[in-house]
Amino acid sequence: MPSLLARLADEIDALEPRRFEGRVTGLSGALIEASGPLDALALGARATILGAGGAQAEIVGFRGDRALLAPFDSIEAIRPGLRVALNGVAPLVRPTRAWLGRVVNCFGEPVDGEGPLPQGMRGHFVRAAPPSAHDRGRVGERLDVGVRALNMFAALCRGQRMGVFAGSGVGKSVLMSMLARGAKADVIVIGLVGERGREVKEFIEDTLGEEGRRRSVVVVATSDESAARRRLAPHMACAVAEHFRDEGLDVLLLVDSVTRFAMAQREIGLSVGEPPTTKGYTPSVFAELPKLLERAGPGRAGEPGSITALFTVLVDGDDHNEPIADAVRGILDGHIVMERAIAERGRYPAVNVLKSISRLMPMCHSAEENAVLARARAALSLYDEMEELIRIGAYKPGADAAVDEAVRVRPALEAVLSQSRDEQISIEDSFAQLAAAMA
Repeated sequence: MPSLLARLADEIDALEPRRFEGRVTGLSGALIEASGPLDALALGARATILGAGGAQAEIVGFRGDRALLAPFDSIEAIRPGLRVALNGVAPLVRPTRAWLGRVVNCFGEPVDGEGPLPQGMRGHFVRAAPPSAHDRGRVGERLDVGVRALNMFAALCRGQRMGVFAGSGVGKSVLMSMLARGAKADVIVIGLVGERGREVKEFIEDTLGEEGRRRSVVVVATSDESAARRRLAPHMACAVAEHFRDEGLDVLLLVDSVTRFAMAQREIGLSVGEPPTTKGYTPSVFAELPKLLERAGPGRAGEPGSITALFTVLVDGDDHNEPIADAVRGILDGHIVMERAIAERGRYPAVNVLKSISRLMPMCHSAEENAVLARARAALSLYDEMEELIRIGAYKPGADAAVDEAVRVRPALEAVLSQSRDEQISIEDSFAQLAAAMA
């Protein structure tokens, strides 16, 4: 109780007792120009446009002594001279366990039509800084995610952060639903950033299902919403995940997709006047990515709770070396590559296990499991090298014993890597099936 009272006292002390007001001075593209007291014009501060339906905005830059505000809402009713209420307090969110099973927007407001959400006693900054590297604990034991291909070839440990790299229509959403239903985590937090509005309800009701939704909190910012909302949504998902982590729970955070977050940041950066760099992305995009991705991970050293995170990257034109993919790959603890060619031949999830890497392997598997994996990986790699010759009949059986072995085990390995959406399997059973396929 004393610690709770101390936290409440700190939050009360942090409140800004004064109310600042400014005026709209004009529109610059999709940004609102406003004047006001210099004490209130701080980067990241929130503002409410009075007389325009209470439209909300965020200060994202300056032009001289005028603030540039990125609107969260429609700007159609904005006109010069409107009053602007400036709030210098960093926004907070107060989740509770009653949020499980609910769908919220980037402000933590319910959008599922199931009534208001109860607010917790403890507030979390929506845009909190990543924890200090020296205060953090180390990653925990391996996490059973219920997907054979990942459990074996790209294993995750509690507190690890991985990227899922795929083009559109390759099965990222289905893989996320499999993880949400099958992962051995206490809480699932899902951030849908820039998702098609038509698909949100389908994902929640059909793909995620009742079983997955019961232990999940879904944060949504659809593609038709403003860039400011799409940029804020993944931070809200991280804040909700941090709340449950601080309660000592193991959280699985799924964000789809980081690419759309980067596009929203690019849109805002270009409006402010940043120069476009690689493929039109502004410098602030590459500065914001680590601030978001580093928020996931283990809790403080010696304290229970962790955030195991998977961030999807929508690779442009199936180019896995495009700028956002390159930047994210360098920040995270591994990557899972999904390929269209594998999906086209009917094997789902379409994970290319030879190109997928977990930086915590092989330490998370036993020696026996690593031995079976090494044999399977070698067989798959050798078959891929010889596949063209085998298909055109240029390779004669018996010419190479290793190639013959790779051809023999190939169908069994493909069967092991294939998994239906509703199938769940443990790590132990996954390795038992892999060993049987290699026998």
